[in-house]
Amino acid sequence: MTSSRTTDTRRLRVLTANIQAGSSTRSYSDYVTRSWSHALPVGGKRESLDAIARMVAGHDIVGLNEADPGSLRSGFTNQTHYLAQRAGFNYWSHQPNRKVAGVASSANGLLSRLQPVEVQDHVLPGRLGGRGLLLARFGDGEQGLTVAVAHLSLGAGSRLAQLDFIAEVLSDHPNSVLMGDFNCDADRPEMQSLYRRTRLQPPGCLVPSFPSWGPTRQIDHILVSDSLKIVQTQSVQAAYSDHLAVAMELDVPRTMLG
Repeated sequence: MTSSRTTDTRRLRVLTANIQAGSSTRSYSDYVTRSWSHALPVGGKRESLDAIARMVAGHDIVGLNEADPGSLRSGFTNQTHYLAQRAGFNYWSHQPNRKVAGVASSANGLLSRLQPVEVQDHVLPGRLGGRGLLLARFGDGEQGLTVAVAHLSLGAGSRLAQLDFIAEVLSDHPNSVLMGDFNCDADRPEMQSLYRRTRLQPPGCLVPSFPSWGPTRQIDHILVSDSLKIVQTQSVQAAYSDHLAVAMELDVPRTMLG
């Protein structure tokens, strides 16, 4: 007998990962002693990307933060495209956000096994530029599934402005997943606007993700609308990044996917 979950819903495996452009950081001292790896195309980045590709391959939709879109430090490799090819994703998109001294660049990225009907880029407000929201829609109309990827600022004031902007964008998308590096806990005051103005819910399971070698802070999140059912959430070692990845299994009504 076929279960109702099989007929009415599809289980999606989603993951968010700040991959630090494939650079290795295994302790706080590495930020100083290995700072060169953030600007030069050395330090085993290709091996790190291959390990990340193996990690993301078991998922349906992946959001990436700090994926280099093709600057000196990555050997002019678009890391989102590389991961899509290595992990077998047919659909990918990236959103370059920040350039550093002409040698490094950073982007949000999206890998998907489902074909989106639309992809949007939004520039996020903030005291310093270089932050964005990458949004993909699946299914038909407003009742389809929306997946958004963001990397928020370090400062609470800028995060508040960014979350207000995201809430405005997602207020018209009742079935949403928002994931990324928020640089704050999910219960921070600036997060409340997002919960009030959208159907996104605070995470029921808090997963420490930073720093990767001894995680104590819950700053990488996957937030979902109350119309979606969370099955489980867990952290995943993101190869050599200073963040752990966060993975979630969701039961999504098939009507949202078209």
